[in-house]
Amino acid sequence: MFTPFDHLPDDSRVWIYTGSRAFTEKETETIAGLLYQFCEQWVAHGHPLQTSFRVLDNQFVIMAVNEDHHSPSGCSIDSSVGVLRKIQEITGIDLLDRSRIPFLIDQEIELIPLSHLKIQFQQGILKGNTITFNTLAATKKELESWKLPAESSWVAKYLPKPALTQ
Repeated sequence: MFTPFDHLPDDSRVWIYTGSRAFTEKETETIAGLLYQFCEQWVAHGHPLQTSFRVLDNQFVIMAVNEDHHSPSGCSIDSSVGVLRKIQEITGIDLLDRSRIPFLIDQEIELIPLSHLKIQFQQGILKGNTITFNTLAATKKELESWKLPAESSWVAKYLPKPALTQ
């Protein structure tokens, strides 16, 4: 059953999906409609889940479940991927590609291939203070740190290591 996102507890589980490009206003409406329909009927082993979603920055889909109400099962999580595939079919936007990492560059979201991160940091194209998104957040509470500097995120491991001095 759909519940407004703000009404879910902070420890609700979240899944974050990055669109391969920004959503148009019409696409956002389509995406929201499909997600609402899905959340209304999302169940685990016949038990309704207390669920919600958010579309952030015209490029991210966040799905949430209040596990205190009822925990999702593997099959119910798989069914959520089905709605994402349907969104992809309708809009042409890939939401399941995890190989590109979003950064905020010149007020635009740019997706950088994971395989290019180290070199982009070494060349100074990306810096420690370049804003990225907390796409690995596991709970609604963790979304409070949605935008953060690369040096404060999991991508910090790709930053050049300072030379050791004695």
